[in-house]
Amino acid sequence: MSVSLVVRTVEVPDPGDLISRIPHSSGLAWVRRGEGLVGWGEAARLPVPPGADRFVWARERVADLFGRMDVEDHVGEPGSGPVAFCTFTFDPHAAGSVLIVPSTILARRNGRAWTTTVGVPPPSPVTPVRPPSGVTYEDDYAGAVDWMRCVEKALSVLGSGRLGKVVLARSIGAFAAEPIDARALLLRLAGRFPGCYAFAVDGLVGATPELLLRRTHDRVESLVLAGTTRRGRDEEEDVGLAAALSSSAKDRSEHAYAVDSVRAALQDLCIGLRADPEPHVLPLANVQHLATSIAGRLRAHHSILDVTAALHPTPAVCGSPAETAMDLIRELEPTGRARYAGPVGWLDGAGNGELGIALRCAEVSGHQARLYAGCGIVAGSDPAAELAETRLKFEAMQHAIGADPPLGTP
Repeated sequence: MSVSLVVRTVEVPDPGDLISRIPHSSGLAWVRRGEGLVGWGEAARLPVPPGADRFVWARERVADLFGRMDVEDHVGEPGSGPVAFCTFTFDPHAAGSVLIVPSTILARRNGRAWTTTVGVPPPSPVTPVRPPSGVTYEDDYAGAVDWMRCVEKALSVLGSGRLGKVVLARSIGAFAAEPIDARALLLRLAGRFPGCYAFAVDGLVGATPELLLRRTHDRVESLVLAGTTRRGRDEEEDVGLAAALSSSAKDRSEHAYAVDSVRAALQDLCIGLRADPEPHVLPLANVQHLATSIAGRLRAHHSILDVTAALHPTPAVCGSPAETAMDLIRELEPTGRARYAGPVGWLDGAGNGELGIALRCAEVSGHQARLYAGCGIVAGSDPAAELAETRLKFEAMQHAIGADPPLGTP
């Protein structure tokens, strides 16, 4: 791009529900508890080549793009000025990672709201939101049986001592009578999971509870989730399940792998790094997780993508050691994960941003959606119990898409 784009950010009155302001189904979103950013139109699109250095490539290209923009920012908050929404594949060698700079951005943060225009935004006709109709799911039985066999194979590798943990994922397909409108999914997800980050980037739609990284000036924060149980049918059962999760040796071991890895990855980049001394239970609408917050201040000026390169993939979505776990995932998941469990979110021209791990999500394309869910496998894992956990996790997107979930329990 030889001609610089003019970027203008101005404060605006409270716009109300951000997701409801997206004019058409191909919009972008990152919203939690009513705050965040939405966007539409494409001022720039940067497909990211696969490879081990993809985060470096992305950081350099987006910095070059932002550096050639003529920016007039009257707000000065993280997320004002030019912003790129991004989604990365889980496997660095898989294609599909992309950064998108929308031509129009609407945002709310800390009691302020603003809009950003990049270049001259084209007209965006408003189309009505259409909830999915005529939804059916593919039969889950055969896939579930195959996946439990993969868990058994993973357990044999774990027993050899070469691997401490591996995360295995599986997917199911959903099919609708008409093209699926991402806005309808976002509205349902944000309504049911207000504490999660509802996101939509380039056809990847979901609501993740897991914050991989937030960078606000020189401060970085991460929320590690690993270890899961269901919600109770009443308060007494709910409390009992949470207590059992907190005392589970298997779940605490799985959680410790993830926390130790994130702490080690951030240690050389941060000063004053602190983590919760004990995990707490994070309740969501359909499941409960063990959670640990980690925060510190950067030693030098690193973009959020620099720190992401050090963190991804975490044991919470890959395993430990990561290289051995990744090799086993490639062997046992032959169709790949696409962008499930990869970083997703946004970054601005100052290097600030928020990236979550793409969980509780689906790849949406036309009439179809592919839903993903995964589980951490450690010594002592039970294949049937892990299968039941994936079904709990599928419920988030099944609620958003609608219709009856797939049948068939081995």
